[in-house]
Parts: sequence; structure tokens; C-alpha cells
Amino acid sequence: MILLWYILIPAVAAPLAWLAGRRSEVAARWIAVAGTAAPLALVAGQWIAAAGTLGETFAASGPGAAGLVAGSWIADLKTAWIESLGISFFLAADGLTLIMLLLTFALGLLAVLCSWRGITQRVGVFHLMVLWTVAGLAGVFLALDLFLFYFFFEMMLIPMYFLIAVWGHERRIYSAIKFFIFTQVSGLLMLVAIIALVFIHGRETGVYTFDFTQLLGTPMAASTAFLLMLGFFAAFAVKLPAWPLHTWLPDAHTDAPTAGSVLLAGVLIKIGAYGMLRFMVPLFPGAVAEFRTWALVLGVVGVIYGAVLAYAQSDMKRLVAYTSVSHMGFVLIGVFAWNELALQGVILQLVCHALSTGALFILVGGLQDRIHTRDLGKMGGLWQVAPRMGGTAMFFAMASLGLPGLGNFVAEFLILAGVWQVSEWAAVLGAVGLVFATVYALWMMQRAFQGEETHGLRFADLTKIETGIFASMIAALVLLGFWPQPLITTARQTVDGLQRMTAQSALAQPADPGEAAAAAAETETAGGDEGGAP
Repeated sequence: MILLWYILIPAVAAPLAWLAGRRSEVAARWIAVAGTAAPLALVAGQWIAAAGTLGETFAASGPGAAGLVAGSWIADLKTAWIESLGISFFLAADGLTLIMLLLTFALGLLAVLCSWRGITQRVGVFHLMVLWTVAGLAGVFLALDLFLFYFFFEMMLIPMYFLIAVWGHERRIYSAIKFFIFTQVSGLLMLVAIIALVFIHGRETGVYTFDFTQLLGTPMAASTAFLLMLGFFAAFAVKLPAWPLHTWLPDAHTDAPTAGSVLLAGVLIKIGAYGMLRFMVPLFPGAVAEFRTWALVLGVVGVIYGAVLAYAQSDMKRLVAYTSVSHMGFVLIGVFAWNELALQGVILQLVCHALSTGALFILVGGLQDRIHTRDLGKMGGLWQVAPRMGGTAMFFAMASLGLPGLGNFVAEFLILAGVWQVSEWAAVLGAVGLVFATVYALWMMQRAFQGEETHGLRFADLTKIETGIFASMIAALVLLGFWPQPLITTARQTVDGLQRMTAQSALAQPADPGEAAAAAAETETAGGDEGGAP
């Protein structure tokens, strides 16, 4: 039942914060803190309790994809829901789930704390929307029934829409509508693909179900699998976002309140990568292998395009938004590389990007509250005015460009090492993107914080709450830079399982035909020596 509490606690705290906000804004804020801190403590405790068994779970798994999935969960909850349609209430958690839940509740808590002074209107309703977004995100990461997954996938869009439209900045209505249209339309394409998959499975087996573990390995024509895979890819690529489906993200980030940007950058766009890892590739490994080259092209273009566009921005928040497009390009090429190094790098990148970019959005939001502008042309020399803010900005800028010693460097190094095994040109061009990252990160620091202060700006340095927020994020990135092993060990349980699901597909075969032939010959020789079939 602990899995259900991850959704219920923020979902129930949401209306309580709204009701309390009618009488006391402080009470609404504290209820929101409790609604995110309580599930954060629960998932941290579950992670610690499961740490001794992570990586050993698969030893007891039976043969076949369904047996593997059934034996891989740290915890699961399954009960009948709409039996006539084959829909169940199926929640499950493995190593990847725990990582994403920890990230969701931690950034949800930070979103509440960074809005402590910045949000002064409709405080109760604001925290209602934040908590419902967190509850929806938790549901997405826990759901294993595809109908339930789609339900949570769409549910969280509504509170995020209102966060942008009501508490956002200049073009908030335009940005909120654009965000909603992009994500809604792509989500409908995934729904069509889900329903088609269910009917195909029912026609082949006689069982109509939305249970992901039963839909694995559904027999179908290669052309059909490719079309269904594209339906899932459209939804997840928009969420990620992958070039050229990224255009909603800079607008949404620019006009969202700070809490909205933190949840967008830290968790919501991670659903794209999570959906690809959890659902798209295991369901359609052959189609993904066929699409691999195109996906690598899209990822590499995203890495370089996002970095170049970031350098071209004069709006500091929009600059940070484009860095997410670049960093998620690394995630895309890592997913389609589909080997152990790349997948571990992807999961580490999801966490480190959430921390570094989330921190930059908090910093830009705090700066905007103080000087009422995000225009880099109206800044300069701010380190002299607020040295703690300047030092903090420098740290997270260095994290964004992948400075060795920080978690972002480890993540991107693992991704590029894994991609090299599949496509050398993609790895080389991805590495070029790191050079561009150095340019935009240092350019931002130069324009905003270095040089002489000529605009007469005077404002308070970091508050105690802000100092505590940034200190925790700095500590996490340094820890992951020097000791990423706990996270990698946790991720390995999922990575091993994902690779076993696709072991017999073209996706798992060596990219080099010579390597493939050598591997086949070695297998045949080994089979002959043992007197058995290869």
C-alpha cells in the first residue's frame, strides 16, 4: 500500500492547502511542505530498505519477458478496476521508479519553498495546483497499466496549465495554451497506439488487457509495430522535448512561475525519457532498432541546436530553457544507444539535469523578483552586489557545462561512451555539443555577473531559505560527481531488466556487421563444444 500513499498524500494535501489558504497563507504553505516532505521521507526509507536487494532481484525471475517483469518489482499493487475492458489498477516500483519518485518529491518540496515569498496571490489555489501536479507525476512513474499510465499522463497537464496561465509572466496565456496543445495532441497519438496494441493483442491471444507485462511480445507485423512505436515516440519526444518538437518548452519556461519551471525542467520533461525506457523500447524493440539512426540524428541536432540557441538569447530564463533542449538531446541518443553504459548515463543525467537546471531556474526567479527583469543587457557586475548569488550561479553554470567532479560530467561521459559503441559519429558530434555548452554557460556568467555594475542595482543577497535550497542541490551534485555508485547500483536493476527484455531483438545486436558475425560464430562454436544447440 505504500505505493498508493505516494499518490494519495499529495492528492489529499492539495485540497487541504486550498481550504487552509482561505484563512491563512502560511498554513497553506506548511500543508504543501508536509504534502511533499512526507512522501519524500517514505520513498527515501523504501530506497534504503531495498538497497540490499537491488541488483539481486532478477536472480529469481522466471524465463521470458513476462516472468522477468513479474519478478523485478520491489513492491507492487494490482487490483481489478474496469474488468470488462481489461483495465486494472496496477502500480509497481523498481530501482528506476524509486529514483524518479525521489526526484519528484524532492523538487516538489523545493518548488514550494522557492515560492514562499514570491507567490502572494491565490496562495491556497497555487499550492493545490503544485500538489496535484506532484500527485500526477507520481502516478505516471508508478502505473504499469497503460490506461492508468495515460490517465496520469494527461491529468498532470491540467494543474501545470493553470500554474503557467494564472501565476506566469508576460505571455502566460499564449505559453500555457501552446504547452497544452503540444502535449495533448501528442498524448492522443499515444492513446490511439495503446488502443491499437490492445486490440492486436486481443486478436492474437483472445485476451484484451492494458497490462503492460502481458502486452510485451505481442506478435504483429513489423510495419504495424513501427507505426505504433511512432505513436508512443510522438508523445514522449514532445515531453522530452526532442528537436523539432521542442518549441513549446522555451515559451512555457519563460512565462511559468519559478515553481512551474522547476517542476517542468526537473520532472515533467523526464517523463519523455522514462516513457521511452519503460514502455516504448520494451514493447517495440525491433521498430526502435529500425528507427535508431533517425533518433540519433534528432538527438545530435537537439544537442547542438539547443546550445547554439541558448547562446543567442538575451532573456536569462529563456537561455536556461534552451539548455534543457541540449541536455535532453544527450538523453535521446543515450536511450537509442541501448547498452548498459548509455542507459546508466541516461538515468544519472535525468537526476543531475533536474538538480542543475532546476537550481538555475530558482536563481533566475529570485533574481527577477529582486530586479524585475530577466534581460541580460540590463545586468552586469551583479557578483559585486550579491556575491553569494554570483558564486552559486557560477557553480550551477559549471555543472550545466559538465565540469569534471560534478554529476553532470559523469552522466554525459557515460552516455557518450555508450553511444560510441553504437555510432561513432553521434558520439563525436555529441561531444562537440559539450564545447558549445561551455560557451553559453560562460557567456551567461560574463553578461550577468562579471564586469562592472553600471545600472545602479542594489538588492539583497540570498535568503536563508534560498541558501538552504542551493546548498542541498550543490551537495547532491558534488556527491554524484565523486560517488555516483549508489545511484548507478539502483539503476542497474532496471537497466539489466530492460536489456533482458530486448535481448533477442535487433536492438541488442552489435552495430558493426563484423562484430555481429564474430559474435554469431563464437556462439555457434560454444554451442558445438557443449554438444547442444547454439
